[in-house]
Parts: sequence; structure tokens; C-alpha cells
Amino acid sequence: MARYRGPRLKVCRALGVDLPGLTTKIRKDHRQHPPGVHGAGRRGKPSDYKIRLQEKQKLRFHFGVVEKQFRKYMSEAARRKGPTGRNLISLLESRLDNVIWRLGFAPTIPAARQMVVHGHITLNGHKVDRPSYQVKIGMTIQVREKTLSTDFGRARLEEATHRNPPEYLERDLATASGKLIQAPTPNDLPFDVDLQQVVEYYSQML
Repeated sequence: MARYRGPRLKVCRALGVDLPGLTTKIRKDHRQHPPGVHGAGRRGKPSDYKIRLQEKQKLRFHFGVVEKQFRKYMSEAARRKGPTGRNLISLLESRLDNVIWRLGFAPTIPAARQMVVHGHITLNGHKVDRPSYQVKIGMTIQVREKTLSTDFGRARLEEATHRNPPEYLERDLATASGKLIQAPTPNDLPFDVDLQQVVEYYSQML
């Protein structure tokens, strides 16, 4: 499945927001206007469609999912009971690659995805190689002991000591593990996004 592999800071500049799951760079050290020759001179009020598109793109690029996959998440969120926006964030935040990143075991979500694919992560004691796996409440995520014995694994564990997980996760650095203890909510997102705009963007498509 194709994924965006272009300049990550360019995406942050275009959307006008820092996406912590996409890059570890500090955007304030770079130009604040959108990329492109005419980026600094663009003026005018954005259309309703553009606002909705940008809000949707914030989530899509942050979590690293392609459009087809994102629509599936939206369909599932709309099918479930409760507010669609809240359900959408619960699904996205419960992705295995995102949980690993939120636990602090990877600097970005793409890095966490690579850890999963390369077999460095176990879920309830079993190796899982699918980054999109939906972590359920009570499941334990752990970095493999074999990985922790390498310089790579030790560096990842050291990085985790400088980051605090969100409230919906429980972490044990002594065992390089973590557990999902409650369903994520929109308040757990590490950046601002208007979920109503995202829902309205797909309202005529689903």
C-alpha cells in the first residue's frame, strides 16, 4: 500500500500545524508560510471545502494512513454507537503503531510502524507485524527482549524515559511494556483538529 514518503515538514507547513507523529523536527525553525513560490503571498479566506479537507488531512498524515484506509475508519466510526468523531479518534489512537509511539518506544509513528513490521513488538506475548492492528483494552504491548539487547533497543528505551504516555495507556519501563487501560478520546490527540469538519467532509461520500 502506497504511503507518503515526501518531505514531512512540507506537509506541516501546508496544513499550518505541527504533526508530532509525523516528524520530530521543530517547525518554528522553518518558514511559517505554506510551501511553494507563492506560499508567502497567498491571501484570502479559505473555502468551506478547503477547511474540511485540511482538517481531514491533519489526521490522515499524522496517523500515516492512505485515503482508502481512512474512509474505512470513517465508515466504521459512523456505524458504531456514539459520536462519529469520537469513534474515529478511538479507532485511530488504538492502532498498534500509534500506541507504540504514544508509549514513547519510537520517535515518530513511521518509526513505530517500522518496528512492528521488523518484528520488534509483541502483543500479549505474540509477535505482530501489522501496524494497523487494533489494540483492545487490556492488551499488553512489549518490545521484544531480543530487541532490548541491541543498541537500537536500548536507545529506544532511553528515549521513552523522556516522554510521558497519555492517560489511556499504562507503561512499565522496567519491562519495556505498556497496556491500553481505557478507550482513547479526542482530548488525547496531541494537536488540535476540528472533528466536525472531518465528519462533514465525508457526509456525502459514505
